[in-house]
Amino acid sequence: MRRILIIIAILVVVLVAGYFGLRTFTKSASPETTTSFQKNDFQISVTYSRPSKKGRVIFGELEPYGKVWRTGANEATEITFSRPVQFGGKPLQAGTYTLFTIPQKDTWTVILNSTLEQWGAFTYDETKDVLRVQAKADSTAEVTEVFTIDFPQPSSNTVHMRLMWDHTKVEVPIQIP
Repeated sequence: MRRILIIIAILVVVLVAGYFGLRTFTKSASPETTTSFQKNDFQISVTYSRPSKKGRVIFGELEPYGKVWRTGANEATEITFSRPVQFGGKPLQAGTYTLFTIPQKDTWTVILNSTLEQWGAFTYDETKDVLRVQAKADSTAEVTEVFTIDFPQPSSNTVHMRLMWDHTKVEVPIQIP
């Protein structure tokens, strides 16, 4: 009986160490970052992992068209709004959401989902979507080697959340209070 307990304990230690070792490896390959936009007392914050192109064709191959993507690597991307906004022209309450996308060649579906702390899109549940908007996908002449989310300078009361990777750029307008 004691021998069985020792074997079980060793297996548990090996499995836990393997899990955390894998997480450390994937985090080093696709480091986590936070980007934000702030205007007065309003803030948008996005936490995501940044995979690299590494010579691969990204959209249509590595990330297939028509399938839900975690919009980054590792844990699904999370976006927080400090106040209510119009996201892609649709009303959105303040809060934190998981950001998913469905890439297509010319148009992406951008999804905000209420289930937080998801690993990838493996447990994505469409019934938990808070909203979906369509955004134009533009082809760029320059390659973006590392997946990037940013907020270029706003005009008036609108800022654009920009997603860029490989030869693709997608922007979603966010009307700020």
